[in-house]
Amino acid sequence: MGFADLSIAEIAADYSIPVEKVFSLCNQLGIAYKHQKTRLALEDAKAILSQIQILSETHPKGTSNLVGDTEVT
Repeated sequence: MGFADLSIAEIAADYSIPVEKVFSLCNQLGIAYKHQKTRLALEDAKAILSQIQILSETHPKGTSNLVGDTEVT
């Protein structure tokens, strides 16, 4: 399995979500990590990015964010 050369912190920053949300996705998907600088395997990174995209489509901007809080607009 190859590595995506992406860390949990980089994914959080790139998608403007809290690191804790990426940790939560890792836990839900059974992806092992030690800390926010953990480099992810390619398939693990793809799984997390897919989940982020699904969540962003399910909760468009102005309705709720990726951590489930309602935004006030």
